[in-house]
This record gives sequence, structure tokens and C-alpha cells, in this order.
Amino acid sequence: MLSERYNKLSDLPKTLPLFPLRGVILLPRTTLPFNIFEPRYLEMIDHVLAGNRLIGLIQPYTHHPTTSDIDGPKELQVERYQSPQDRTWPLRGAGCIGRLTSFEEQEDGHLSINLTGICRFKRGEETDVSQPWRICNIDPTPYISDLQADQGEQDVDRDKLLKLLRLYLDAHDMNADWRSIHRSSTAHLVNTLSIHSPYGSEEKQALQEAPDLKSRAEMLMALAEMELASKNEGGGTLQ
Repeated sequence: MLSERYNKLSDLPKTLPLFPLRGVILLPRTTLPFNIFEPRYLEMIDHVLAGNRLIGLIQPYTHHPTTSDIDGPKELQVERYQSPQDRTWPLRGAGCIGRLTSFEEQEDGHLSINLTGICRFKRGEETDVSQPWRICNIDPTPYISDLQADQGEQDVDRDKLLKLLRLYLDAHDMNADWRSIHRSSTAHLVNTLSIHSPYGSEEKQALQEAPDLKSRAEMLMALAEMELASKNEGGGTLQ
């Protein structure tokens, strides 16, 4: 189990290959599927498979300043879910270590992988610029409590979260597997809802950098309540 493999700071790397992807976050003990097709990232996957299987998922900033001789400074925008080609494109200050827990090669040469979150990290300086992908020093110390599976669960208002989730799903004509939801731990529920939430990159980054599970749950509920209120659905907020 990953919780047995990674349970203290010394179990985590000091440098990490990075997979920048806008609008996508990873959190501890959640799993995300990816389809890898860019040659540089196919090569990166081969590299990590031969090593510790760890990758840092991190968001790039939405905009990147550039200079034009004619127009002066401008802003370039990276499209939603796009990984920027420019190695100088600024990256967010925090991401999450993910372990490559499964992979499957497709007939077209693409790879389908699953990445499971281990611990968040603060991004440091970039190293080893000889590789086609980006590698950075990382510091997981500020988020070391991520390694404790049930950290902060008792502080989350689970009943309110579930009531609000039902309101949100009803307002959007969506269904859910409530049996699985009720079986899920509070931490897994909050983190899974956070990574699959439909919000933008700024909101996703705020959810990722929340100092604790309670803060993340409250932020998630506040975002949902604001969206419900904007749809003017009767009873869309909880008192």
C-alpha cells in the first residue's frame, strides 16, 4: 500500500519531474487517469518507470508575459487543460507528488496512466535543463501531514457536505453512486470532489493549497453555494 511506502519525509524525493497541466490538480489518496501523447511526456513516463515512478503534477499560470517589438508587453494565454510548450512558462508554487500506479500502452503509441496522489509540495528551483521535460527541487515539508490518511476528518461537517452535494447534483440534473459516497472516508470524499469540481484553475489551486481538510471542505462548499445561488435555485444554500 502507498500509505506504507510513503509515511515520512525521508520517503519523499528532493527533486521531481513535473507534468504541468492547467485546470487539473491532484490531492493525497486520489487517483486521476491521463492519456499521454506528447513525445516529451512519453519519454518522461519511460524515465520514471525505470526509477521511483513519481511525478509532480502542477498547474501552469494562465497567463505569461511576453514582449513584442511592435506592441510592447503582451500576455499569452495557455488554453484550458493544455500543458505549455514554453519551458520558461511560469508554474504555480505548489503541486502534488503522484505515483504512477498503472499504465497501458495503446495501439497508437499513446499511454493511458493512473496517477495517485501522495503528498503536496512547494516548488523550488528548476534543475537538469538537459531533459525535454522540466525537473524541479521540491519541498514537501509544509504539507507533511498529507501522509496521515485521516488527518482533520473529525473537523469537517460531513452532513452539511453531503446535503450540499445532493442539492448541487439535483440542480444540475446529475446522478451519483450514493452507496459508494456513504462508504467513502471524509478525506477521500473532500479530496475527490475537489479534483473533479468544475471550477477554474484559480479555484482549483486554492483548493489544492488549502492548509487543512476542514479549510478545503469549507472552500468547496462555499464555491458550490455561490454557484447554486447564482442559478437562483430555491433552497440552493444551507442555513
